[in-house]
Amino acid sequence: MSGARAFLGIAGLAGIWAALPALAAVADTVDVPVLARAVARGELLDATDFTAEPRPVAQARGAVAARDAQGKEAARNLPAGAVVRGTDITQPRLVKRGEPVTIAVRKGTLVIATPGKALSSGSAGDLVRVVALSTNRTLDAIVEKSGTVRVVAP
Repeated sequence: MSGARAFLGIAGLAGIWAALPALAAVADTVDVPVLARAVARGELLDATDFTAEPRPVAQARGAVAARDAQGKEAARNLPAGAVVRGTDITQPRLVKRGEPVTIAVRKGTLVIATPGKALSSGSAGDLVRVVALSTNRTLDAIVEKSGTVRVVAP
């Protein structure tokens, strides 16, 4: 149980005894996964980045389990000892703005690929804008894997 608790203390001085009311703060603690080291924005997390520390129950709310954070990307700089919450991590970005990509168009068994450049970042399944370097045309494409996007053929 957390919170303030009232106690009755007995104290004696020079043979005179008295009952004194006292108030003490009590906090329940639980082991919470926290970062063992500082993690920079964009870094991928794995199990070795976490350690368990006792923390008050209120600080444990919303904490992400270490196994659920594995393979995720830090959404912002996180200090060592921080409790990681869902808003602190994201799916890893497979395509990053400004980086080269392969733009693929598939229709049945026909596949056409051309080099391009990402105009926005995205994770698997995200819709991103890319520019085809051969035509300088801007396209919307779906991120498939690292450095590869797919344009949906009509």
